[in-house]
Amino acid sequence: MRIDAVAICATDLEIIHAGSPASIQGGLPFNKNFTPGHEYMGTVAALGPDVDEFRIGDRVSVEIHAGCGQCKRCRQGMYTSCLNYGKPEKGHRANGFTTDGGFAEYAVNHINTLARVPDSMSDAEATLVVTAGTSMYGLTELGGLVAGESVVVIGPGPIELLAVAVAKALGASPVILTGTRNKRLAIGQELGADRVININDEDAVEVVKQLTGGIGADYVVECAGTEATLNQAIHMTNRGGKICLAAFPHEAATLDIAHLVRNNIYAYGIRGEGRSATRRAMELMAAKRFDATRIHTHTFPLEDLPTALRYARDRVDDAIKVVVTTRKADAIARAAE
Repeated sequence: MRIDAVAICATDLEIIHAGSPASIQGGLPFNKNFTPGHEYMGTVAALGPDVDEFRIGDRVSVEIHAGCGQCKRCRQGMYTSCLNYGKPEKGHRANGFTTDGGFAEYAVNHINTLARVPDSMSDAEATLVVTAGTSMYGLTELGGLVAGESVVVIGPGPIELLAVAVAKALGASPVILTGTRNKRLAIGQELGADRVININDEDAVEVVKQLTGGIGADYVVECAGTEATLNQAIHMTNRGGKICLAAFPHEAATLDIAHLVRNNIYAYGIRGEGRSATRRAMELMAAKRFDATRIHTHTFPLEDLPTALRYARDRVDDAIKVVVTTRKADAIARAAE
């Protein structure tokens, strides 16, 4: 496929600067001609033998993971937890993590990872399908969210903001967003948050308890990964509730495990967008159930990738989602008109 646009994820920055969580040939990706970037879309440019599911010229969005297809987890549809993770010789692929990704002009993808992009959807919006799909996977396939249940999202980053949008689109109530940046919290309200909490001004646990009749939330999506926010998540979840752990913590944390056990609280990690959650996220976006482009703040051409990475890393101009495109600047300008 010809890559038309790729969004920068915080994990891309981790890989570029620290190597992990990428794994190439059993180790860190440095000095192995590895290309990062995993949130991309583009146009089918060539087909492998016997491929008839797509045609040359189709616009497609790309899911990161294609499991080996033969291990226990892949056969359960949990290919993001493939037991042959990082072993391309066994058929596993995770573009941008274990195989080459999208900071390029062309990429090779397994047909299982592609979803058609509707004509009504822009290139930039199509790059956000993976972000929305990750939130979808955490809330529905792994979490079992149904309409009417309460959801708290900790931290107003890209995945968190789209977790708010997905939760609201699926009928969660109330949907609560916590964070420290008022501009980000305001975007969360636009995407469906019933209540936002600036943790510099209010006690998040107390407010959540007040909003849920004193019992706490059914679901908490924890995306900050600090000891403080992890313990907040534990104490704002109700008995029998669930905590989705979506961050990559940099340090070990001391947690109130006794509270988890006493209250039958379930905690589960999430990595990526398994069980075709991206396709369901695409349908919600195509139906305009929420406007994912609210988190798209900056666009750069591929030749300015270093600048784009700097904007994403340093949050220049309060950058949230930075998109890199191979299309020319005049085409970008026409698309924005």
